[in-house]
Amino acid sequence: MIYCISDIHGKYDLFCRLMDSIGFNAGDELLVLGDMTDKGLQTVRLCNLLRSEPNIHCITGNHEYDFLKAYYAAMKKEDADFDRVLDSLREYFPGDGKELCWEIIDWLESLPFFIEREDFVCVHAGIAVDGQNGVLLPDKTLPEEFVYSRKLSRSALLPDGCKCVIFGHTPVACSSGENRILFYPRTPELFHSGTITDYCKIHIDTGAYLTGVLGCLRTDDCRDFYAFEKP
Repeated sequence: MIYCISDIHGKYDLFCRLMDSIGFNAGDELLVLGDMTDKGLQTVRLCNLLRSEPNIHCITGNHEYDFLKAYYAAMKKEDADFDRVLDSLREYFPGDGKELCWEIIDWLESLPFFIEREDFVCVHAGIAVDGQNGVLLPDKTLPEEFVYSRKLSRSALLPDGCKCVIFGHTPVACSSGENRILFYPRTPELFHSGTITDYCKIHIDTGAYLTGVLGCLRTDDCRDFYAFEKP
């Protein structure tokens, strides 16, 4: 089974609860659509888990992108010292930032901006689309569009005629008022379809840091799953 999740934001315990509830195991695959880091108090612990599992694949979100910009800026200083740079970066993340190591930074630096499969494409925020021919254009998408764009979160923007786009970045409640994954079928009668190709886009950021709700999409049958933070 293939699962997609986004915007975990250091919510390690909530993430583990969700994985336990769906019975995630070595025979499954998890695609993490960016923003693993920041805001929550267990960023480093979460990153260590995600990078250690061969069946978990992550892409860059705007919070990872901004962190790397801070890293590159620190390294460009004439008096840059590796130890001082690492100490300054440890202050970037609340909670367990003191545990940050170069291995995690190298891992974050290695992450791609998108994951493409036969029937769908995963991005954090946006992707260029050839509207005339209905073709996604990842190779012509700027990094800033991959991580910052909010165009896909607009209900009226339906990239039909191309692969389903799965994305996060903007909490779904901004569009629907609810903390549930949003499905955009190609036609109204396909609304409850269990086939990924019947959807032009699926919005999966349930705003875990703000709402305490973390959602997960299973692409095999388009089922959605949720974990709720304990009060």
